[in-house]
Amino acid sequence: MNSESDFIKTVFGLKLKQQRQKKNWSLQDLAVKTGLSKSYLNEIENGKKYPKHDKIIQLSEALNCTFDDLVSTKLDKSLAPFNEILQSDFFKEIPLGLFGINKNNLISIISDAPKKVTAFINALIEISQNYNLGKERFYFAVLRSFQELYDNYFPEIEEKAVLFAEENQIEINKNLKAEVLEQILTERFRYTIQSEDFEKYGTLEHLRSLFIPEKKLLLLNKKLEKDQKTFILAKEIGFNVLELKNRPNTYSWLDFGSFEEILNNFYASYFAGALLISKDQALEKASEFFQQNNWEPESFENLIENFTNSPETFYYRLTNVLSSELGIKDLFYLCLVKKKDSDKIQILKELHLNHQQAPHANATNEHYCRRWIAVKNLAHLKENETLTDAQISHYKDQGVSYLVISTSQKNPFSDGSNRSYCLGILLNSQTIKKINFVKSPTLKTINVGVTCETCSIADCEVRQAPPIRLEKEHFNLDMKNSIERIRKDIETGSWKPADEG
Repeated sequence: MNSESDFIKTVFGLKLKQQRQKKNWSLQDLAVKTGLSKSYLNEIENGKKYPKHDKIIQLSEALNCTFDDLVSTKLDKSLAPFNEILQSDFFKEIPLGLFGINKNNLISIISDAPKKVTAFINALIEISQNYNLGKERFYFAVLRSFQELYDNYFPEIEEKAVLFAEENQIEINKNLKAEVLEQILTERFRYTIQSEDFEKYGTLEHLRSLFIPEKKLLLLNKKLEKDQKTFILAKEIGFNVLELKNRPNTYSWLDFGSFEEILNNFYASYFAGALLISKDQALEKASEFFQQNNWEPESFENLIENFTNSPETFYYRLTNVLSSELGIKDLFYLCLVKKKDSDKIQILKELHLNHQQAPHANATNEHYCRRWIAVKNLAHLKENETLTDAQISHYKDQGVSYLVISTSQKNPFSDGSNRSYCLGILLNSQTIKKINFVKSPTLKTINVGVTCETCSIADCEVRQAPPIRLEKEHFNLDMKNSIERIRKDIETGSWKPADEG
């Protein structure tokens, strides 16, 4: 809550509503019995107003409860779990407004069915603990949901990036040099920018940049490659052009103080992508690529090279362009990582522009399908190689197919780990018309699963673990079928007790 006063008003409203509902009274009933207006009582219950002393006496007498029953901030058992929530920064940290949720409406839901909502919240807490869903994971899940609601396309930021480029006579293309952006930051935004050897500070050797806001000092790791440096500088410009004050000061991400930091970090990154890769040019070239009749990895690599040396930046930029301009909204983007001397595959980043896509990240230590093209690329990747390929992934258990294009490369800023970036486009009547090469003979269709533990592919040659969760589902289904047969036998009269058999 924002203040002690807000907390007191909210608790009073909850307790008043609870006392009223115990008597099965409507707001109108309480208004008649107290002589107070219905609208005034409604504002009290919603935590907007706190009644004066004489009004509280009227309410307690009408409800046949004590004065202390209403004014005490101690909640009874059914509302006790919300005491901590109401006194914490819950409503400040959870960006309810992004999703059109009014705080008072949420409180009203809580007070209408406290036991059921308590059970629901406790279930969420237990799930978060079992799945290791800490605050960071939760915030990023909220951010992904926000991006998905807007199809990951934010025209206001696109327009500001284009306007900024025009004002500063910048041409948005691959030839945009880091030196140009550095000059803008130093001259227009009064930055001091220095290259730093972070390695001498121990664990900071993997830190890409550090911003010291008090001095407007930006320290860049001297190991940065050209495209990495350019992106960081473009992102810093984004923080300033978009006037984003609450922001992280490190890259890569080390810590955060609020959801606003995560959201602003995304906005600045989006601005950087729009400043480095022209939407119109990307649309033109991507459309030409989709019109080809055959799938050729070299053609897609050439497409990337038209715009950047960073496949990650291009893959992510495609999610903006395809959704906004080509109307391809049923897609997903994943960044997978495989660390050196490890067979474990992790999903580092993900985005789904609808909620039906199968390959969601999980935190249960299950094994992602080794038939995914992105995972196969990681397995075949050689030192200092970039590997691009595609396949049609048919998710057998879900009955859907995706065109999945993937590029893998050694992460240039790590201790030998490799990354795969992939874009998956749902194949339906709309997308098949827009992508000519989906019937290309060079494009294989492969049955895939999500994780080995849930996959029903019986003869999988690369299975990493038995389908234990699937087997449990089958066991439960067999039990239900057996119970149904017993019921039918009883209904038809063919069932007999065991001792009569």
